[in-house]
Amino acid sequence: MHRRILDHRAGVEGSFVGTAEFGDDLSYEEQGDLTYGDHRGPATRSLRYHDRGDRRLEVTFADGRPFYLLDLGEGESGDAWSAEHPCAADTYVVAGRITGPDSYTEHWHATGPAKDYELITSYDRSG
Repeated sequence: MHRRILDHRAGVEGSFVGTAEFGDDLSYEEQGDLTYGDHRGPATRSLRYHDRGDRRLEVTFADGRPFYLLDLGEGESGDAWSAEHPCAADTYVVAGRITGPDSYTEHWHATGPAKDYELITSYDRSG
């Protein structure tokens, strides 16, 4: 996976390059290297996906807090989705699209009084 970070408020660009893995229990783990301004170092993220049926998955943070509802039946052919996550006074909006049999992209945009940044992530299955 490769994530581009565009922090419009701070005027800083960055990237995250690493791996993402789904477990049999619908757990999700990503780990890799984060570059953001002068910072360079390892980074991780953990999520859980809970099947709600009808191509809908509730996504939670690893500690169980709700994140967003992923509706994979949204797009005309089921190849695109969008969702929103309110966080205090800020709002996170995601748009995703399947780009091939083994790849997809996500574009997050966080806006509000404390944030204005984009995360553009490409996922490609390997081996």
